Amino acid sequence: MARFLVRRIAQSLLVLFVVLTFVFVAGRMIGDPAILLLGPEASAADILRVRQQMGLEDPLWDQFVRFMLGAVRGDFGVTFRYGFAVPDVAHPGATGTPVLPLVLERLPATYMLATAAMVFACAVALVLGCLAAMHPRTALDRAVNVFSLAGVSTVDFWLGFMLILLFSVQLGWLPTSGAGSLSHLVLPALTLAVRPIGRITQLVRSAMLDELAKPYVDALRARGFSEPRIVFGHALKNAAIPTATMIGDELLQIVQGAIVVEVVFAWPGVGSLLVTALSARDLPLVEAAVFVLALTAITINLIVDLVYTRLDPRVRFVHEAR
Repeated sequence: MARFLVRRIAQSLLVLFVVLTFVFVAGRMIGDPAILLLGPEASAADILRVRQQMGLEDPLWDQFVRFMLGAVRGDFGVTFRYGFAVPDVAHPGATGTPVLPLVLERLPATYMLATAAMVFACAVALVLGCLAAMHPRTALDRAVNVFSLAGVSTVDFWLGFMLILLFSVQLGWLPTSGAGSLSHLVLPALTLAVRPIGRITQLVRSAMLDELAKPYVDALRARGFSEPRIVFGHALKNAAIPTATMIGDELLQIVQGAIVVEVVFAWPGVGSLLVTALSARDLPLVEAAVFVLALTAITINLIVDLVYTRLDPRVRFVHEAR
């Protein structure tokens, strides 16, 4: 287990390095930060001076090393939009608000939204998948299949707008946007949960059909166990291995989908902050937001792998043998 954990952490660090490299290269391709700061009317001399002060005239390799060392320290510089002062001769260093604290300040809101959506999706999907497996080829099974397929095919931002029109504009039950109470959380969490409900329901149904066809289920029925006890007390535990993997994958999709959903509902998370930074071409803020989201995704993957080895001892033994 220890070697497996070390190997997975090393792989995660490699992935993070690749992501940071991509962000660094892409950031140098979207435009000159000096021109973005000074505006297109600035003179060539002013642009050159600012580029020198910001280290953009240094060799690209030196910039890359400086960027990576800053990422290791959690220093991505200061935002170009909040309290920023253009460096000059008297003050050669750019001053402003550090970007990483801005991103970390928004992180709990994103985690809250993703957690609420995932808990709701798992609760609904497990019940629907088990019910469909208990009554195969019936009207209930067909209804669950249609619902799950519709959920997988739904586009997040379209669903968000439809929910706003129905529950906020027409019925007036829930707020349209913002944060501050549980009522603000309902619509964005429901929007994010629909697609995971569809995918997890399909997997649970398939896994449960396989489990319910095994001999131990017939033995439990012969001993007088009730069907709900067999399904939820025994078969569902054995079907947890593929389900746990799917839940981890869907949690990653929820974190990614939160970027769009947060914009639709004006939810104050990292996703909406990233979109704002991209529209303003605030390069340091974009780099910090991508770094935090990538680290979150890598952590989720690592946790899922560890849970998987606990659920299936055969996986742990194979890794230990190697």
